[in-house]
Amino acid sequence: MALADLYEEGGGGGGEGEDSADSKETVCRPSGRKSSKMQAFRIWDVNQKTFYLRNNQLVAGYLQGPNVNLEEKIDVVPIEPHALFLGIHGGKMCLSCVKSGDETRLQLEAVNITDLSENRKQDKRFTFIRSDSGPTTSFESAACPGWFLCTAMEADQPVSLTNMPDEGVMVTKFYFQEDE
Repeated sequence: MALADLYEEGGGGGGEGEDSADSKETVCRPSGRKSSKMQAFRIWDVNQKTFYLRNNQLVAGYLQGPNVNLEEKIDVVPIEPHALFLGIHGGKMCLSCVKSGDETRLQLEAVNITDLSENRKQDKRFTFIRSDSGPTTSFESAACPGWFLCTAMEADQPVSLTNMPDEGVMVTKFYFQEDE
């Protein structure tokens, strides 16, 4: 079942406690409960820019010396094999895709990542689809298909979204590694 189907049906859970031979499979399906644990990841774009917070805005730049401590780890809660919620600050601030009029933008929202549910339509804006291509990863918004997490070519610019991932104007390929 596709992620979009889960939102349309408002379901996705299975009947737990069934005494059939496939009940183990049923119990393992996404149910909207907080069964997935949060994991911390390091993220940096293919130009080696890391994410950090400046004036409550997520930006990407080259951190050196004592500033390397400013690097933001990305908190992840997987909800399907390739779908996930992304946050920072221990999952207390979450990345979301917000569309208003003709504008689509990335926003940081003060929401606890573990309170989000893949089955609630209002939480779809926090969902990103992870696509791996060799050593790099891209993140597409589930709420705004065709819009990808990106960084500017220049350093110290806001992390944002683009709907032109192949134009070479914005960087949409990231190295994404579990933090140790």
